[in-house]
Amino acid sequence: MESRLNVAGQAVQPILVMFPLGLFAMAVLFDMADLLGGPNILGALAYWNVVAGLVSGTLVTIAIAVDVMFARVSRDRRLGVLRSLLNVGVLVIFAVIAMLRVQAPDRIIGGGLFFIELLALALAGFGAWFGGEIANGRAPSFARTVAGNRSY
Repeated sequence: MESRLNVAGQAVQPILVMFPLGLFAMAVLFDMADLLGGPNILGALAYWNVVAGLVSGTLVTIAIAVDVMFARVSRDRRLGVLRSLLNVGVLVIFAVIAMLRVQAPDRIIGGGLFFIELLALALAGFGAWFGGEIANGRAPSFARTVAGNRSY
């Protein structure tokens, strides 16, 4: 899948993906340190990392949507939509986590919400890997099967 958003010949979207992924990873690390007995400010730092990750993740979603809109091959469009749904799912999970954190004092979360945050980070990592495979022209076998069995 060829990217339409380019700066100096380089695709913008693969660069943008690293910002929310790094911010969400730092939020998980801050929460882990907070749950292991660190100062309460770590919960607030994790919360603001999640918020910044949501903002930058929205920009990534817009960049992916532009790439999908201008895809020439229908298989690329279907893979792009699958990738968009995966990324939006991650953003929704982290948005729910952020909303639940607003109610907590010092933005601290418990063990259950931390586990969900870990799962969302794993899903975000999978989405980044999947996007890299698509950008390099090598769709994973499960995605080729899904995209290839359509008659429209």
